[in-house]
Amino acid sequence: MDEAQHAELQQRAPDLAALYAEARAAVAAAGDRAALEQVRVQLLGRKSRLTELLRSIPTLAPEDRPVVGKLGNVVRAELEALVDSREKELAGAALRDSLAHERIDITLPGVPLPRGHEHLVTRTIREVEDIFLGLGYKVADGPEIETDYYNFTALNTPEDHPARSLQDTFYFDEHLLLRTQTSPVQVRTMEAQEPPVYIICPGKTYRPDLDATHTPMFHQVEGLAVDEGITLADLKGTLHHFAREFFGADRAIRLRPHYFPFTEPSVEVDVSCLLCGGEGCRSCKHSGWLEILGAGMVDPNLYGFVGYDGERWQGFAFGIGVERMAMLKHGIPDARAFFENDLRFLEQF
Repeated sequence: MDEAQHAELQQRAPDLAALYAEARAAVAAAGDRAALEQVRVQLLGRKSRLTELLRSIPTLAPEDRPVVGKLGNVVRAELEALVDSREKELAGAALRDSLAHERIDITLPGVPLPRGHEHLVTRTIREVEDIFLGLGYKVADGPEIETDYYNFTALNTPEDHPARSLQDTFYFDEHLLLRTQTSPVQVRTMEAQEPPVYIICPGKTYRPDLDATHTPMFHQVEGLAVDEGITLADLKGTLHHFAREFFGADRAIRLRPHYFPFTEPSVEVDVSCLLCGGEGCRSCKHSGWLEILGAGMVDPNLYGFVGYDGERWQGFAFGIGVERMAMLKHGIPDARAFFENDLRFLEQF
C-alpha cells in the first residue's frame, strides 16, 4: 500500500486503518508457525474483524463505498502476503534450528536390515544346472502354457493314457493346458536345431496333486542328450556323476526297469540312502535305496515328430523333481513347506 492509499484509508475508514496497523504488528510478532496460524484466523477468517468491517461497507455514505471497498481489498491482499512471507521465514528458521540441534552422527553404525537369500528350490535348481553345465549341457526354456500336441502327442503319449485325464492335468480347453512336465521343451528344441543336442530344461510344472510329497505347482529339470552312438551306459554314467556331485562322492545308484511313453527302455533311478548309507533304515523303508528320478533311452518314435533320422541318432532323457531332490538332501518331510512362506523354515537354508 503506498502513502496516498494509506492516507486515504485513514481519512475514509479509520477503523480499517487501525486494524491494518494492528494486524501488521501481530504478524511480525508471531514467534512460531502455530502462533502465526492463530493470527491468520483472527485476521482473515470468516468471523474476523476485517470480514466484519468489509461487510459494513454498504452502511457507508454512497461516495465512500467504492473507495473503502477497494482499499479493503488492498488491505486483505497485503495481510495475506504478510502472513505467507512470515510463514516462509518461520519455516526457514525452524529448519535452521533443526539442523543445528538435531544433527545426525554419520559415523554411527546404521540400523541393520535382515538380508534375504535364495529360496531353497531356486538354490537346488542352480546346483543341478551347475552340474550339467559342467558336462557341456545348455539350459533351454519353453512356455508354461502348452498345447496338447507338445505336452502329450509329440512325446508318444497314447490318446487313452491316464496322464491326459482331467484328474491329472490342468486344461484351459481341449488344446491348451498347463504343462505337466518340461519335456515339451525337448521337442521344441529338437524341432529348432539339428543334432547333436545336449540340454537341460528347468522350470515350473503343474498337476492336480496336493499332499506331503506333491504340490499343484512344482519344479522339474528335464535332460536330453541326442548324438551318435549313445547307449544306456552313457545314461547311467551321467546320472551316477550327477548323484555323486549332488548328494556326495560316496553315493551309489541303481537302475530299475520302468515304463514311460517317450523312452524305451525306461528306468527309474535310485540313490543309496543318505542316512544309512545303504544299510537300511526307516527313511528308505529298510531297502537302502531312495528313488530320485525317471529316465530312459529316447523312443525312436519321437524322432519322427522332429525330423531326426532314428537310424543315425540315439539319445537318452531324464526328469528330475527339484522339490524331491531338496527333500532328500536336506531331510524335509513335507513338500508343502516350500510354498507356505514360513520364515522359520526358510531361514534354515
